Amino acid sequence: MQIVIGLLIPFIGTTLGAACVFFQKGELKPLVQKALLGFASGVMVAASVWSLLIPSMDMSEHMGKLAFIPAAVGFLIGIGFLLLMDHVVPHLHLGSEHSEGPKCELKKTTMLVLAVTLHNLPEGLSSGAAFAGVMSGNGAITLMGAFALSIGIAIQNFPEGAIISLPLRSEGMSRGKAFLYGSLSGIVEPIGGFLTIWLASYITPFIPYLLAFAAGAMIYVVVEELIPEASEGEHSNIGTIGFAVGFVLMMILDVALG
Repeated sequence: MQIVIGLLIPFIGTTLGAACVFFQKGELKPLVQKALLGFASGVMVAASVWSLLIPSMDMSEHMGKLAFIPAAVGFLIGIGFLLLMDHVVPHLHLGSEHSEGPKCELKKTTMLVLAVTLHNLPEGLSSGAAFAGVMSGNGAITLMGAFALSIGIAIQNFPEGAIISLPLRSEGMSRGKAFLYGSLSGIVEPIGGFLTIWLASYITPFIPYLLAFAAGAMIYVVVEELIPEASEGEHSNIGTIGFAVGFVLMMILDVALG
């Protein structure tokens, strides 16, 4: 039951953020968006290091000086996986007029949701990999450490839910429908988490690779999408400050609870 709750926490964060559409009129101001994008980047980078890559290497200590191999291989595969998804899934990023991926006739609102869903997939894989590490009994990841990762992801998912639902509302969508779309963009997280745990139960020796894979997928999203969006235009330093706050908060959560 604890693991189920842990996997649902990030989705709850997205849902609460999407609920902002019932209380706020119009889109978030550009400065606020930059700060939130930077914050999400900081959380994801810190989570990738402390909650995923370091445990991956700790679980591979028996390999001696080659303990870096699972982390390095898994990380690169995670980068490659998100690169592939970026090319095969049609999506549209906030503030952009040109869609990415294969050409299609999907509505703009649908492609906006797909873009956020792509962002959320690595986070689901990450929480699933962390709880799979707990279930392995290795000791590199504690139950509280896995919960710290889920809580950190949920905190940065709150603004993500708002960032998707508020623009949908401004596009003319009803509040209820905008909330539903914003909320559903995060449903991939518990699904990805459960699938990761299920897969890990069959390939326990590969859990270090799964942890690093999730880290690579998250770093791809940060470098490819979040940081560029937070840095473009004026006042890019706001995104940098947001990054620092998110990084430190996730580091504190992991060390204090882990």
